[in-house]
Amino acid sequence: MKKILLFCLFIIGISFALLNFKGLANQGTYNSIILDFREDIPSTKIREDLQQIAKLYNQEANLNSAFSIADQIYILEGSEELLKKLQNSSLKNNTEYIEPNYIYNALEQPNDPDYHKQWNLKNINIESAWDDSQGEGITVAVIDTGVTPVPDLQKTEFVAGYDFVNDKINAYDDQGHGTHVAGTIAQSTNNNYGVAGVAYKAKIMPIKVLSASGGGTISDIAEGIKFAADHEANVINMSLGGGGASRLMEEAINYAYNKGVVIVAAAGNSNENSSSYPARYPKVISVSALDSAGEKAPYSNFGAGVDISAPGGSEGGKIIQETIDPETGNSVFEGFQGTSMASPHVAGVAALIKASGVSNPEDVLQILKTSSVKVKEDPLNHFGSGKLDAGSAVKLALKGQITFKDFFRWLRDNGYLSPRFWIDGGAVALLPKILMVIGSYLLAWFLRNYFPFRWNWSFTGGILAGSCGIFPLQGFYIFDLPQWGFRLMGSSIPELGNAVMATSDLNPIFASVLIPFILIALFAGHEKWKWFAVGASLGVASCLIVTAFMSPTLWGLGSGALARGYLITNAVLCIGLGRLVIQERIA
Repeated sequence: MKKILLFCLFIIGISFALLNFKGLANQGTYNSIILDFREDIPSTKIREDLQQIAKLYNQEANLNSAFSIADQIYILEGSEELLKKLQNSSLKNNTEYIEPNYIYNALEQPNDPDYHKQWNLKNINIESAWDDSQGEGITVAVIDTGVTPVPDLQKTEFVAGYDFVNDKINAYDDQGHGTHVAGTIAQSTNNNYGVAGVAYKAKIMPIKVLSASGGGTISDIAEGIKFAADHEANVINMSLGGGGASRLMEEAINYAYNKGVVIVAAAGNSNENSSSYPARYPKVISVSALDSAGEKAPYSNFGAGVDISAPGGSEGGKIIQETIDPETGNSVFEGFQGTSMASPHVAGVAALIKASGVSNPEDVLQILKTSSVKVKEDPLNHFGSGKLDAGSAVKLALKGQITFKDFFRWLRDNGYLSPRFWIDGGAVALLPKILMVIGSYLLAWFLRNYFPFRWNWSFTGGILAGSCGIFPLQGFYIFDLPQWGFRLMGSSIPELGNAVMATSDLNPIFASVLIPFILIALFAGHEKWKWFAVGASLGVASCLIVTAFMSPTLWGLGSGALARGYLITNAVLCIGLGRLVIQERIA
């Protein structure tokens, strides 16, 4: 009995929460309504329905376009009030669905006023990537001249870094290079100020290893790499380089890589046929630079070691971010060029990929390479695997995954988070389903008092199958998948005919004692499945009783006293059938 009460309270609690949770109810804006008439409805009947709508609501419905004739899709102006009236009218029997004609808009661009100057972000298809990832939860270590929190980094989250040049905690920039690089990665975006960043919800870890002159030692850089790895950085960007391999540096890189850190570095600005170090190391992603036309920038290194290319700018179009003026220390928007500017584009996209659930550095590199825009003729390896494509990279990272964000968006976009979907005119009505389930358990509890038996999952499954089915599935829609399967799984036994015939009227064959009788005849001798049959019989009884008093519409019998009497009679027969089997089993 306690289990029954707890279950009922749980269902009621969910119902109450849905009724009172208003924050997710607004699913979009619309000023017109879609009427999708069933294809088996003759045109004469459709005209009658449209005339009735015009008469009752003073609204004229018209075909959406000349291409809508075959699908019989009509549009009429109207608001939420009219939508609810139509969804609850007899019109629903002649339509596949009646739903809002939501207004969609082009993907929004950031409201940063100088975003239009950032040709580089357009070139890497960043807006498509932002639709799925903005780098949440990812920390990018900027190993450079330090980072100063200029105004367009005020809304960017920082984590503690270190200044290895001056051996102090605050790693402020005294040159301007590191702040500019950090801006490309995560400049504050949608803040009505300045410009945007690639992974603008990522965190920045400032690590200063280069002095005001722009130079720094291998020992400081190696320590900076290990510091980043030990303090939970997910991505490292090094827009720095030089000649000569170093075992100390390679050891630090391997250390970070083995801890799951993606390491990105600039290929170098000498127009040489080889990446500079540290980009040359195998476990570092080496980035060459593109100009605004998508060609190799004239200064960019190429050839051996280059993994991928990204916008680095040139005299014809530089990379604009906010940084500091090293002379005055004041913030200023400046255009820079170099592979130093190309590398943070890739580091930012690596953050977007990591935020999408890909953690292994090798997998991140593979996604970057596979998703890049290929260059057919590249004999000198100017471009590596190709040109960086942020949108394709994120989509490839998410391919085959169902993230919570995807699931939440899918629920939201299809209306399942709106109480209105469940209660007034949606795919299913929540209240009757709750009553059917509770009614089933009350019937079982009543019989148990006279004929004691043990509860089990088989019995519970039968109750749910008979009373409500997996009812949320009735309205589910996944692109390109047939809907009959969802309707079938989402239907109770009496509603199976509705799912097959795609109608809202109950089929008298399914909405009767017939299927419970067949189930009991088949499973009466089975130790476990007999309880499923008994539960189904009681569930069907509850479903028929609730339907009889709330919406007794039967195919061929109408919705009057005859239909109600039919449903109640069969409900009583189902109860009697369940009682008979329980009584025999106990005896």
